[in-house]
Amino acid sequence: EVQLVESGGGLVQPGGSLRLSCVASGFPFSNSNMNWVRRPPGKGLEWITSIHSSGGSAEYADSVKGRFTISRDNAKNMLYLQLNSLQTEDTATYYCQYSVEIYGKRTDYRGQGTQVTVSS
Repeated sequence: EVQLVESGGGLVQPGGSLRLSCVASGFPFSNSNMNWVRRPPGKGLEWITSIHSSGGSAEYADSVKGRFTISRDNAKNMLYLQLNSLQTEDTATYYCQYSVEIYGKRTDYRGQGTQVTVSS
C-alpha cells in the first residue's frame, strides 16, 4: 500500500522559511520521480516542483522558482521541500505526490498534506 506522510507546515511571517518533509513507503521510492503539489484555500491543486528519482534534476513552477528547493534522501525514503522567502500567496496545503501510469491510466497518490500559512 502506498503511503505518504507530510509534515513540517506551520504559521510563518512573510519572508520566512519552512522545511517540509514527506516519508514514503509501499512503492519503489528510489526508482520513482516525485512531486510536490499544493492547494491554496478555495482553489484547485497546483503542481509546484518535481525531482528525478536520482535527485539529479528538478523542475519548478515559475511561481516558486528561486525560492523553493526540492530534495530527497533515497536511503531514508524521504522527500523534502525547502520554502524560502515565503509570500502570502504561498498559503496552501502542501502534498507530496507519487504518480504511476499503468496501461495508460495514471494514478496520483498523496498524503494528508501539511498546512502552510503565511501571514503577518
